[in-house]
Amino acid sequence: MYERILVPVDGSAPAMLGLREAIRLASRHGGQLHLVHVVDELPVIEPPAGAPVLDSVLLALRRAGEAVLADAAAEALSAGVTADRCLIEEFGGTAGPRIIQEAASWKPDLIVCGTHGRRGLGRFVMGSDAEYIVRRSPVPVLLVPAHLPQSAAARAA
Repeated sequence: MYERILVPVDGSAPAMLGLREAIRLASRHGGQLHLVHVVDELPVIEPPAGAPVLDSVLLALRRAGEAVLADAAAEALSAGVTADRCLIEEFGGTAGPRIIQEAASWKPDLIVCGTHGRRGLGRFVMGSDAEYIVRRSPVPVLLVPAHLPQSAAARAA
């Protein structure tokens, strides 16, 4: 049923819950995961050409993203689930639109997102990539909230 599952990961606790649910689904359905990390929301700065400080910040962000993807892939592999990795750079933007672009390209059967579940002003100020994905996804989206009841969180682990 869900053989191709796209999973945005950022290293946060909600993303880890989403990853664990995606692993559980892939394991049950013989599916594979496509792990996506978007390096995002870096203010756009016009530095002098070859500015070493900005270069080192960008390198650190890339390495951190690669580490998040490696950890997620290792967790999937330990459960016997195949996972490939995709690092996307979206400096000065947000992750939601790039995740939708990746979904259009990779053509998953399902997107599984962990979500903080912010409401009201918190969502307005922080934005909501999960909401953006739900509203624009070409495929079903499963949201895994950070505030799962203890019994559901244990099943997702």
